[in-house]
Amino acid sequence: QVHLVESGGGLVQAGGSMTLSCEASGATFSSYAMGWIRQAPGKEREFVAISWSGDSTYYPDSVKGRFTISRDNAKNTVNLRMNSLKPEDTAVYYCAARRGRIWLRISATDYWGQGTQVTISS
Repeated sequence: QVHLVESGGGLVQAGGSMTLSCEASGATFSSYAMGWIRQAPGKEREFVAISWSGDSTYYPDSVKGRFTISRDNAKNTVNLRMNSLKPEDTAVYYCAARRGRIWLRISATDYWGQGTQVTISS
């Protein structure tokens, strides 16, 4: 069982920056793919970033170049640095984990954090 606790989030103006953090406990952190998933009002959940041990990462086009995921396997933490924020980035952001390396669908997520609200004002 993996327990994920997010911190960060809040309100920021468009063009601003924010960092979300997630601390994991209860498992061998390095063996998990770690990611951030968001859900905007009235929309489906979507991947924001995924990090695998070994420095591989994935970003969808909507955030590529603006968001950066980083993990520290020694501290069991994963961060999401978000720059050049836009109103359409407004959503609840979830820290998430997947055993192993294959993570093609959000439905395959094994563990979820409680979520943190990110609101970008225009």
